[in-house]
Amino acid sequence: MSPRGVRGIAAAAAALAVLSACAPPAAPQSNVPTSTPTTMVSGVPFTLLTHCGIYEARVQDTFFAAEQPLDDGHGNPPAGWGNPYQSGTITVEGHSAVFRDDSGHTVTFHERPGATSFLRTCS
Repeated sequence: MSPRGVRGIAAAAAALAVLSACAPPAAPQSNVPTSTPTTMVSGVPFTLLTHCGIYEARVQDTFFAAEQPLDDGHGNPPAGWGNPYQSGTITVEGHSAVFRDDSGHTVTFHERPGATSFLRTCS
């Protein structure tokens, strides 16, 4: 290598060393997430199928099963619920969804990972 090339490399290395030494230490970042983000849908209008009881819900492409299924024992929704549907809102946070309506009904559902359809069909 020529003396000129050696001097160029030496100058570049010296400049890099000076620039690196002048940089202040990086400050800790307080806005960096510490856990994986969850999908959240908050208070979105939702029409829950209740015709054969309350067993499942589908929100976008995710299927959920009721934590505590509800029916009247004869394949219908419990007393006080609309049939075939009940209007309200649904909130999805992580792997759970909560349905609420103006009548005070609340149902918690849990995600069925990998599900591509409902567990049961209703006529």
